[in-house]
Amino acid sequence: MKETPLYQAHLRRGGRMVEFAGYALPLQYTSIKEEHLAVRRGAGVFDVSHMGEFFIRGEEALAFLQWVTANDVGRLRVGRAQYSMLPNEKGGVVDDIYLYRLGEGEYLMVVNAANIAKDWAHLKALAQGFRVELLDRSEATALLALQGPKAVEVLQALTDQDLSQRKKNDVFRAEVAGKEALLARTGYTGEDGFELFLAPEDAEAVFEALLEGGAVPCGLGARDTLRLEAGFPLYGHELTDDTNPLCTPWAWVVKREKAFLGKEAMLNAPCGERLIGLVLETGIPREGYPVLSGEERVGRVTSGGFSPLLEKGIALAYVAEGAEGPFFVEVRGRKVPASLSPLPFVPLK
Repeated sequence: MKETPLYQAHLRRGGRMVEFAGYALPLQYTSIKEEHLAVRRGAGVFDVSHMGEFFIRGEEALAFLQWVTANDVGRLRVGRAQYSMLPNEKGGVVDDIYLYRLGEGEYLMVVNAANIAKDWAHLKALAQGFRVELLDRSEATALLALQGPKAVEVLQALTDQDLSQRKKNDVFRAEVAGKEALLARTGYTGEDGFELFLAPEDAEAVFEALLEGGAVPCGLGARDTLRLEAGFPLYGHELTDDTNPLCTPWAWVVKREKAFLGKEAMLNAPCGERLIGLVLETGIPREGYPVLSGEERVGRVTSGGFSPLLEKGIALAYVAEGAEGPFFVEVRGRKVPASLSPLPFVPLK
């Protein structure tokens, strides 16, 4: 297993380490619930250095990115970020990504850790027809995510930047705890916060400074329950190479007015199923559990778990188009009533 620059810091803090996407990362430090609530009510910090970072530069960087992503990169001003997807030729999703415009003809693409090699090969092949330079800096970049309603307060004490002037999806350079960083007001929890891109040798000092400033160290367990409450997708669960994004709640990402790889296949593919949110009366749903309408199986859970805020089991699930409730989830052989829920599952600011 690979180790992030914070591996020793996790051990000193009592992190329970597990393997994820080839990296040793903390699942939790105290409890998933405690860390989850710390983010919802205060501030938590995650080590997400396993994520991939690709830099795209050149005179045709914009044209290249317009072709390989589903969102409209032309709308992206310098210093701004956008959520997007990498479509494939059949209209499915290679990965969901975040794209940051750092300057004229200079972009940063953050990809999922498990997809780094796949995404890199995909992009390199498509770049052959463009005057563009691609640089994989995944191994040379540390990434921290500071999330929660008190994230600004914690970070403001460590930088001379006026964070109150920074909007959601802003990206900018700043000094944090005496270290140079690229900051983005983005995240994967549904809360306000910042992601901090750092040199690997600076990551531990900044991590410790954030903790000393009041943030709580958080692991993969809380990261997953937070994104589930927020109704965010996880690649390999809600999104796959075969998922048509137009058949999901994230169809807004796809800008039909522009040309992109796989557009016609995507537009012409029928939607045989739809994604819904479910709240269970009892029990905890897990990936793969059957979703029933009456006695008929109509779908499957793609992500499920316990919501610390609702104190109930919640799930994202795909069900057949046209399937009607009342719905049930089969939990270990039991048919458990499940109520439809809008996304996100909990109110978020």
